Amino acid sequence: QVQLDESGGGLVQAGGSLRLSCLSSERTFSNRAMGWFRQAPGKERDFVSAINWSGGSTYYANSVKGRFTISRDNAKNTVYLQMNSMKPEDTAVYYCAVSKYLRPTYNSNDYPYWGQGTQVTVSS
Repeated sequence: QVQLDESGGGLVQAGGSLRLSCLSSERTFSNRAMGWFRQAPGKERDFVSAINWSGGSTYYANSVKGRFTISRDNAKNTVYLQMNSMKPEDTAVYYCAVSKYLRPTYNSNDYPYWGQGTQVTVSS
């Protein structure tokens, strides 16, 4: 069973920044794409960003493109999400997830393992 431990969430003012981290227990971490998703109250879980096994290919939702940056450190079994120029509509619980594949995808069904989530709140 893969365990994912997210950290870095919190309260930030609009325009501010946060950096989320996700530590994976998986020994083959470097063989998997990783993703970040988020779920706002009363809404479905949405794709935010994903990164391939090497870090050389990244995907972003249109709503975060240009503001968020995903990266990974395979030596530390960790994936990051740097969030800049944050907006109140970024408020959500953020989840990291491990993909079944080497390449990143947008579909949450491609991610069998999920973290518990970390709350991000952006005040206006």
